[in-house]
Amino acid sequence: MTRLVLLIDPIPEDRAATDAVLSASLTFVAENEPILTAFDAAAARGDGVFETLGANDGRARGIEAHLARLTGSAHKLDLPAPNHDQWRAAIAALLDALPSVGQASIRLTITRGTGQGGPTCWATATPITGDFPERENGVKVVTLSRGYANDVGEASPWLLVGAKTLSYAINMAALREAQRRGADDAVFTSTDGFALEAPTSTLLLRQGNTIVTPVIQHGILAGTTQADLFAHLEGDGFECVYRKVEIAELQRSDALWLVSSVRLAVPVTEVDGTEIPTDRGLTRQLNAALLA
Repeated sequence: MTRLVLLIDPIPEDRAATDAVLSASLTFVAENEPILTAFDAAAARGDGVFETLGANDGRARGIEAHLARLTGSAHKLDLPAPNHDQWRAAIAALLDALPSVGQASIRLTITRGTGQGGPTCWATATPITGDFPERENGVKVVTLSRGYANDVGEASPWLLVGAKTLSYAINMAALREAQRRGADDAVFTSTDGFALEAPTSTLLLRQGNTIVTPVIQHGILAGTTQADLFAHLEGDGFECVYRKVEIAELQRSDALWLVSSVRLAVPVTEVDGTEIPTDRGLTRQLNAALLA
């Protein structure tokens, strides 16, 4: 499996660039070639932002939504905003270099750099081999407290809970804790009794003909895959709603999913030891729509 690495010499957000300038700003390097110094903020402090896109048969999903979220995260961290034309060109270059058939993940990264100059930027692409059995078999989850109330994003924006930052140590620790408890994944909860999101995915609940996701205004990362699925589901006659979700609603739901750009829609089969109904037909439909 060949992984691709593309260095990006950042162009200011508001600067128009010709195709020649865009091409000159992108450089492929070998996957084992060092691209960071020990003093880069990414290595020293996890100070940066990223996005991960799914791709299938030479086409990346949700490019504009991911670039918008990358820009939002950069603004939250007071980083220079990305030039969307440049990052579109980077994604296109990676897609051109990938096999034309099959799935892949594309990751976009911006760090604060070394403090002597601008940010450090790169993009990678990794072909995905094999299937995702959890799309069919589902996952067991446990609820884990995030340690703060659901409105922390508004009350304490410096906590960056609505930004997709490189500082993923807490997210990975939550997944390890879930595994220690005999589960596959976790759902973060607030101290005032609400379900928030999973460490690497967004939460969807089915209640009859209504599909619910936790409201994003309270420091939850806006879900790009969830937004795509809402558009699909509304076209199929479902009512799609953003609102606060009480923790107890998880175990009462008619179906529950964790959704993300690479794993796509994964059904939840159990929450804190309580079995959850699974809608395998709708799950297959959702994943087929995302891969179409």
